[in-house]
Amino acid sequence: MDNLDLEILFVLQDGIPLVREPFSAIAAHLGITPDEVVERLKRLREEKVIRKFGLFVWKSKLGVVANAMVVWAVPSNRVQDVAEFLSRFREVTHCYERRTTPKWRYNLYTMIHGVKRKIVSEFVKTLSDGVGVEDYTILFSVREFVRRSTGPIRPEDSRSTELSNISDHGA
Repeated sequence: MDNLDLEILFVLQDGIPLVREPFSAIAAHLGITPDEVVERLKRLREEKVIRKFGLFVWKSKLGVVANAMVVWAVPSNRVQDVAEFLSRFREVTHCYERRTTPKWRYNLYTMIHGVKRKIVSEFVKTLSDGVGVEDYTILFSVREFVRRSTGPIRPEDSRSTELSNISDHGA
């Protein structure tokens, strides 16, 4: 990774500019070609410098307000198979294993999203029947807090590369 890779990451850390050709705008800002931006991002992804590159949607604004963490007590010899089964469903956005404690027996956690609690509860029952795990608890979200990234990768007092300053160059 070189300084130009870092500059690309600095520019993208707050999001992609909302313009017709965002990679063209980023390229113009950095003095390179759009193809070079894309190729460098592909390489950074392959090198696992970038783990994700995607869109963040406020589900509540789309009517998806029944969000539930479902915790499952799965026998340790079945965790992998059960997790693979649950992860196949688009309603399941997260699926991960945690250690149990003497006071908390649940070891597999899933996040499930829907438009109504009743629909989510019925879906969880269908999953339970499908995977043969009856020991679970549904924990519906009460309130959604603002989510933020882990923070800038460059201190704020450094040279500004805000995306709001990047215009749509020729798009």
